[in-house]
Amino acid sequence: MFNLIRNECLKIFKRTGTYVMVGLLILLVTVMGAFFKYQDSKGDVPDNENWQRGLQMENESIKKDIKELEGNIPQGQINYLKKQVAINEYRIENDLSPNSEYAVWDFVNDASVFIEFAGLFTIVIAAGIVASEFNWGTIKLLLIRPINRSRILIAKYATVVIFAFIVLTVLFSYSALLGALLFGIPETSVPYLVYKDGLVTEQNMVSHLVIFFGLTSINMIMLATMAFMISAVFRSSNLAIGLSIFLMFTGGQITSMLASKYSWAKYILFANTDLIRYFEGVPLVEGMTLTFSIIMLFIYFALFQFLAFYIFKKRDVAA
Repeated sequence: MFNLIRNECLKIFKRTGTYVMVGLLILLVTVMGAFFKYQDSKGDVPDNENWQRGLQMENESIKKDIKELEGNIPQGQINYLKKQVAINEYRIENDLSPNSEYAVWDFVNDASVFIEFAGLFTIVIAAGIVASEFNWGTIKLLLIRPINRSRILIAKYATVVIFAFIVLTVLFSYSALLGALLFGIPETSVPYLVYKDGLVTEQNMVSHLVIFFGLTSINMIMLATMAFMISAVFRSSNLAIGLSIFLMFTGGQITSMLASKYSWAKYILFANTDLIRYFEGVPLVEGMTLTFSIIMLFIYFALFQFLAFYIFKKRDVAA
């Protein structure tokens, strides 16, 4: 199995396109860093000594909005407003000013927007890793070996996961390195405030970012798995790429609109890929739990893999 995975990885990293995708990711982070550095050079973060009063006024305004809007907007939005009030109150009580110098971990947090691009590149790899074998006619050479078809497909999927891990590691590591060079490392660690079940707790910023990158990548992995399934079932990388990218950019928005009116929307894949909601205290549909979302993700994952393996094993290669 190790040799199969190694061969698949060699196939991917022998392609110029693979390095172009990784290079583009690095370029995007570099451009963002240069832009932020230019903006930062225009002036320091103002030290507002009256920040406590400012947060108190903000809370008064939010509480007023909650009274006026409760019952007229989705409960998720009400919960988000309550979260903001709780975090502001925690800052005031513990003397944690929201005013701080922009530093390396702030840049890494901002650079996390490029996780979608990492997902896009992973989808491209997943969509072509099986379909390209049929398009180039190399699938026959692959299957004449005395190797079970399932092992071949497992090796290909494992390679997709490895590629996803590599691009995420490159994104995190490079943004941390560039952020440290451009903005420096803070002398005192600024905690990340987590709101859950009505309580606010402090979390180490680095730990938060690692968890955030990991949980955010779930959507990427599920879409890559779907693209992998389409590639194996329909032997079309274009269909797999097109459909997966369309759902990556629109699936969440469509699901959110449905969730605001229909409770059955919680069974849709994209209602369960954002597990960060459970750690921030604002699930998409009231009543959803972390366990429920994990079960739904497992069901979708198992379905995608079943279709991919079943049809790939039954397919007539000569066709």
